[in-house]
Amino acid sequence: MAFEEWGDWLSKRFGSRWPLLVALSLVGALAVFAGIPLWQAALGWFFLVCLTLAGGGKAELKDVQTQPVDHSRQSDPLSEITATIGALDMPLLVLDAEANVLCQNPACDRLLGTLPVGTHISARMRSPAVLDMVRETLATGRSNQIEHAERLPSQQVYMVRIAPIVLQMPAGGRRLYLLSFRDISELRRLDQMRSDFVANASHELRTPLASLRGFIETLQGPAKSDVQAQERFLSIMLDQATRMSRLVDDLLSLSRLELRSHVAPEGKIDLAPLLCHVRDSLAPLAHDLGVEIRLHLPEGAVEVAGERDELVQVFENLVENACKYGQDGKIVDVHLRPLDPGPVEVSVIDRGPGIPAEHVPRLTERFYRVSVADSRSKKGTGLGLAIVKHILTRHRARLIVRSELGRGSDFTVRF
Repeated sequence: MAFEEWGDWLSKRFGSRWPLLVALSLVGALAVFAGIPLWQAALGWFFLVCLTLAGGGKAELKDVQTQPVDHSRQSDPLSEITATIGALDMPLLVLDAEANVLCQNPACDRLLGTLPVGTHISARMRSPAVLDMVRETLATGRSNQIEHAERLPSQQVYMVRIAPIVLQMPAGGRRLYLLSFRDISELRRLDQMRSDFVANASHELRTPLASLRGFIETLQGPAKSDVQAQERFLSIMLDQATRMSRLVDDLLSLSRLELRSHVAPEGKIDLAPLLCHVRDSLAPLAHDLGVEIRLHLPEGAVEVAGERDELVQVFENLVENACKYGQDGKIVDVHLRPLDPGPVEVSVIDRGPGIPAEHVPRLTERFYRVSVADSRSKKGTGLGLAIVKHILTRHRARLIVRSELGRGSDFTVRF
């Protein structure tokens, strides 16, 4: 047993050359007994051992280098591509040189539905422009992209791109192509909103400017000496200048709110005295319109996180709109409800003609009006509810609108 353990140790220490080393050691010992000087025997033994070890290392290295490579362990490129695109949230398809589907990721399943392997892309994608782009890339090998719009079930716009996949390892001799769908719907909506905003703002400013210019030319010409016409025209010019001033102020307010929309307010505001302040500040307007503003406040303080000036602007906008557009109902009710343990709510309720249901979702859009003539006659800029929406977004609050034709409207702020 001791001999076997000694052999194992020598094998681990010196590899397959250990028997030769033992033999050399015995030869060296016999040389000493034969009368050769010890230093000569030791030097010769050391030289032979070094040659033996060097030769063994080369042999072992040669054995390692000549081992055959196991090609069966190399991964399949298509399976690696499938695993990679499966982790991405963009819809992706892998096509072969005949535009047949080889694989797709879950995001593409949700967009186009599951396509069986080998199905031609035209079985699901019907757009002639996209199919022509795919055919061109398959023929030329060059990348292409095109903008594609889906109208059902909702308006969606995609940047569809196809490009060849360059592989370091062959994929069975096949050429592969990646078809991707990048959703740019939100970018297109923002572009449209920006265009609409510029057009509407230009239109709103152009009208009073044209009016001012016309009256100034009249005062400089035919009405130069007409005192009564001058007084009448100057009064109209003041109204138009005031209208432009309100519009510019509202646009500046929107810009400031957009810059601060991500910063939540830190202070605490008691809503009861704030609503009393709003009622008192709008009392002259309500009196002129023949409307009574009624407050319904609970006992004690009702505090929310907020900034006083911005919340005053919110409730002044809502109560002023209720007085102007609900004037026929003669009464505007303002309810403050501390829903314990739920959210705090402030409701502004009028008894006017109400708002058609198709207009309610768009009330907070900039310059959107249910009735343009009615809004201008009441000196509205079309930006009031857009400002309300931005302030409430910063305060982490919601605006809930309920309206019924002939019975009035309910605008509720929920904190």
